Amino acid sequence: MRTARLIRRVRFAAAHRYRKPEWSDEKNLAMFGLCARPNYHGHTYTCAVTVEGPIDDATGMVIDLALVDRVLETEVVHRFDHRNINLDVPEFGEGRMIPTGENLARFIFDRVQSALGSVRVVSVQVDEDEMLSAVVNMGSESNQRGP
Repeated sequence: MRTARLIRRVRFAAAHRYRKPEWSDEKNLAMFGLCARPNYHGHTYTCAVTVEGPIDDATGMVIDLALVDRVLETEVVHRFDHRNINLDVPEFGEGRMIPTGENLARFIFDRVQSALGSVRVVSVQVDEDEMLSAVVNMGSESNQRGP
């Protein structure tokens, strides 16, 4: 049976900053540079989610695209769009995950995989802009999945 990969992209605009509360302002600035500034900064992100599975003979699809769209709307767009990630998304609140592209991709991967169930998420790519992307793949230790 042939398999295929389906890639769906969504966009969201959000603000964030990098900061570890247990570090001094000077140490945060030394480690994170301009991303540690107290007034945050924003991006228009693009998030690409790749799923993989067998092509259904009856539908010709790996997965119902409407289902993928509903999951991405809930788990990505609704959660992050026009939000301050540090203040509005509890998992990225003070002392929790730093909202780097890598952590956003990992978080989104896990949420989307959980919501889609048996369809395998292969990767999540989060682009902060045209010059910087972070990709989390199925084999990453934080989101290792069985076959």
